[in-house]
Amino acid sequence: MLTLRHDLRLPLRRDEKARADFVSGLRRHVFETVAGEMRRDYRESVAPRLPPDAAPETIHAAMCGREAFRFYSALRVASQEMVYQAVRPAIERHGDALRRKAHALAQSSAPLGSLTLDPDLEVPRSVSAIDIHLSPGSYVEEYVEEDLAVGAVYDNRLAVSTFGVFGPNLDDIGRSIAHFVRARHPRFAPQRILDLGCTVGHNTGAWKDVYPEAEVHGIDVAAPCLRYAAARARAQGRAVHFRQMDAESLRFPAGSFDVVFSSMFLHEVPRKGIPKVLREAYRVLRPGGLMLHMELPPADQLSAYDSFYLDWDGHYNNEPFYRAFRAMDLRRIVAAAGFAPDDYLQHVVPSWSALGADAWRAAVDAPEAPVASEKTGRLATGIRWFCFGAWKR
Repeated sequence: MLTLRHDLRLPLRRDEKARADFVSGLRRHVFETVAGEMRRDYRESVAPRLPPDAAPETIHAAMCGREAFRFYSALRVASQEMVYQAVRPAIERHGDALRRKAHALAQSSAPLGSLTLDPDLEVPRSVSAIDIHLSPGSYVEEYVEEDLAVGAVYDNRLAVSTFGVFGPNLDDIGRSIAHFVRARHPRFAPQRILDLGCTVGHNTGAWKDVYPEAEVHGIDVAAPCLRYAAARARAQGRAVHFRQMDAESLRFPAGSFDVVFSSMFLHEVPRKGIPKVLREAYRVLRPGGLMLHMELPPADQLSAYDSFYLDWDGHYNNEPFYRAFRAMDLRRIVAAAGFAPDDYLQHVVPSWSALGADAWRAAVDAPEAPVASEKTGRLATGIRWFCFGAWKR
């Protein structure tokens, strides 16, 4: 299991540590070995019986009766539930201590960053009514005053469930993409950066590391996640400003940011809300600013099998908006938000944590990997991150 590198990490008993290590290893086995066997079964036994242009839904129907798919699915669901069983007991045991630590960090003589909550904000039912990722309480459940438990669950379960792929601080997405922007655009010097749907701020803080002179903000609708995010950033010495806010209706002035970023956020927004998020991103960007969203690769740029594989979460992992997002025409929705059609961009960014600084820079200087790669968007060793967006003229 990955050990979180901040002062909110939990002291685990030996049995809890062993359980977390086991679940993390099981997750790696599922995503790398079992998933590989399912692909082999499809290639050898299913694909020859399907038309060459079979759609992902056709592949799903054909695979549902296959032992390889049923075994993979059973292990994925079981391991996902086991992740929460592994992390929740320690969080419940140390809940009071976590809240005291967060309070102490906020009350220190020179507190870093800020936290602004909005008790009147109506949390969208797309968040409050769904246990996303099968997580009890989703992102918003509060059990006591000043609660941050579900934020701690998110942080600790990510450390277990991603088996090191997200890096030692779980910030590989933000770190890889921020470094990518800096490498490709060395003269670009953003002064204000906004992370939409930041949850516990794990990727938000990476932008502060890469652009230390910038003022960095993270917004989310989930108060307990934001409480945890603010404490987490302060514990790591990062000055980040967190606000409770809906990305569909940003309470920032027009033209107030140089970068608007998100990671694994849009696929959790209902389809009708995504254009609103993109329009708001366009509105708050300054001319010359950059919108960039790390997301799942779109269905129209992958093979039918890879789309079937990625769509698993939409069927079985309580992510009801997942497949609708992947079906969208990204270039079209970016242009509809106000960006010039020719300014649309997308990249496949290598993982900073997987390669290290020197090898990563060599990979960035080389031709980009194709979107239709077994590593793009997959939870596996050597993952590559897909991102899309546009510059604002």
